[in-house]
Amino acid sequence: MNNAQKIKSFIQNDEFINLIKPYLKGVDCFLVGGFLRDLATGEISHDRDLIVKSDVAEKLAKTIADNTNSHFVPLDEENKIYRVVMPDKTNYFDISAMLEDNLDKDIHRRDLTINSLAYDLNNDEIVDKVGAISDFENKILRTADLKNFIDDPLRMLRVYRFAAKYNFDIDENIENFIKNNLNLIEKPAKERVNTEIMKLFEAKFSDIALLKMDAVRLLDKIFPVMKEVKTIPPNTHHHLDLQHHLIETVRQIQSHYENLSYERKKILDDMEFGCFPRRAFLKFAGFMHDIGKPDTWTIDEKTGRHRFIMHDEVGSQKIVPIMRDLKFSKKQIAYVQKMIKYHIYPSSLVWQEVAGSKAHLKFYRKMYPYFEDVIILAMSDRLSAMGEAITADMIVQNLSNLSILLDECFEYGSSVASPKPFLTGNEVMEISGLKQSKALGNIVKALYAEQLEGNITSRDEAVEFVKKKT
Repeated sequence: MNNAQKIKSFIQNDEFINLIKPYLKGVDCFLVGGFLRDLATGEISHDRDLIVKSDVAEKLAKTIADNTNSHFVPLDEENKIYRVVMPDKTNYFDISAMLEDNLDKDIHRRDLTINSLAYDLNNDEIVDKVGAISDFENKILRTADLKNFIDDPLRMLRVYRFAAKYNFDIDENIENFIKNNLNLIEKPAKERVNTEIMKLFEAKFSDIALLKMDAVRLLDKIFPVMKEVKTIPPNTHHHLDLQHHLIETVRQIQSHYENLSYERKKILDDMEFGCFPRRAFLKFAGFMHDIGKPDTWTIDEKTGRHRFIMHDEVGSQKIVPIMRDLKFSKKQIAYVQKMIKYHIYPSSLVWQEVAGSKAHLKFYRKMYPYFEDVIILAMSDRLSAMGEAITADMIVQNLSNLSILLDECFEYGSSVASPKPFLTGNEVMEISGLKQSKALGNIVKALYAEQLEGNITSRDEAVEFVKKKT
């Protein structure tokens, strides 16, 4: 079954499309956009975009909502865009007016051909005016009109986001256009650029997309710090120049993620930073983890060894204005900053300490709740640096020790890093004889701090600590 047959078969059997079909009679209605693209690439989406003539968009949306027990949401009254949220609260239709009430113009103004496929819901047939099916089969990203990139220059970056997601080739005409029009990428709002960047890092083939961006100089345009990074050549500890080391680190993080168990993947799939999983920010941190090296680069005159003393600290400070400029949140910046600052920490820890040591406990507490993340970053960094001075035994030993530390974290790291206090506030009050006060609060805080440091290891010791304080 080819792509066209798969798409048609799915749509004909889609319960939500069949649910609304009775209300489409007499309406020129076409399913378009990402839903069809996802079907062609083997994915299932919950959002379905419909385009109709402008004079029926609102009426159709309300009719469907009223007759299917769904919820009507006006998204953009001026441009006639309406949402119908299905009863399951997960699936929805976005119904909008086609460009100038003309299907052909609407299709040709879209960014890429893979997003330009349409499906005529009344005649039950695929409408492919730009060779989209062929492009899916040939795995190539093309555009029906390069003018679309001028109309919205963000589409220059979207090309690489889709390259990262599907590992498709990019048409030479698009690459040449981007090379010759790099300044256009300065026009879109930074918030929109931010979204495309994170979609790129969320995708499986981020490293390949970054290399493609570098080939047309778009990488330097979006991340000017890469111009400095490119000055650092391979050395005895790194078989790659610095920029390619960073990109390889991104690839290694993705590889580690794919090899994790389902339970462990869930940790990095956490959405605590907004619309993107934590692993997207970890991969971004991997791409930026050595940006402090150009500012700390020295070469030992006697040995010729390249050194980058304190590059972790310098990099953690350098990333802040970069992320602020791209409109990342304070919490997102703090996470990436922490990953950069401590990316050497796990390897230096396992080199010196044995499993379960006090130093390991300190690591859990310092890195909580992101100890898994920084260990995976350290492992990926190790695999991305294999210069002549790094032996196979060194790599195996380091990875083995880091794996033990990672297993240790998954097993009981969180409970150790944030343990239950030995004494409650009321118990401290009874033992000390103090009432609610600042003095009581100080004792409670001091007691828990001692417990976290491992200086107090039992309830009896906690009781003695309170008695001595009072």
